[in-house]
Amino acid sequence: MTLSLQGKIALVTGGTSGIGLASARQLAAQGARVFITGRRQDALNEAVALIGNAATGIRADASQLADLDAVYAEIARSAGHLDILFANAGGGDMLPLGAITEEHFDRIFATNVRGVLFTVQKALPLLVDGASVILTSSTTSVQGTAGFSVYSASKAAVRNFARSWALDLKDRAIRVNVISPGPVRTPGLGGLVDESSRQGLFDALAAQVPLGRLGEPEEIGKVVAFLASDAASFINAAEIFADGGMAQV
Repeated sequence: MTLSLQGKIALVTGGTSGIGLASARQLAAQGARVFITGRRQDALNEAVALIGNAATGIRADASQLADLDAVYAEIARSAGHLDILFANAGGGDMLPLGAITEEHFDRIFATNVRGVLFTVQKALPLLVDGASVILTSSTTSVQGTAGFSVYSASKAAVRNFARSWALDLKDRAIRVNVISPGPVRTPGLGGLVDESSRQGLFDALAAQVPLGRLGEPEEIGKVVAFLASDAASFINAAEIFADGGMAQV
């Protein structure tokens, strides 16, 4: 199936690597003009070069509301509206109960929950009626993971955002959906452990996936492009697991 996003305007937060970058590339390949954000200018420049002429990079931290204001001011000036919003920026690290710090909690919730909330809320004046909003959750939102409770709780909050916002935005026919990846071979996943332990982590996670392997960012990007397109026009408030079956069995 060919998805046409010709002429659509999209924003992907956290678009400089991993799932965000792969999704931005897929949206652009289907014809969209894509704005991406990231915290590091050098990474933004590299990502824009990979995506091509359809991409514009805006340096921003999704947890900082002033940065979000600047992002939307730039999009308003240069594009005038948004058809697709992929609120993807997020991350986290591992600490077990008993070792969790205030800084750990605040940092993860600032990006994964507060950042997602205000990324979407501040986009509302630019989003056209019938727009597609996509949020990134995780299989951890429905599974227990030792040492990962704060991150997992933040992703459970994101999933409920979609349920509630689909009702808040129903009069504008704006669809709000969630994609929940399983383990995907990204810098973020690899960064949970030191380099010497990385392959061991990947192998252990792959063993939990019925397909017997990790996902690739490009596979998640294709699902994002589908949710952004008219092919998903009757999918709303849904959670799409792209996890090789990990959370389904």
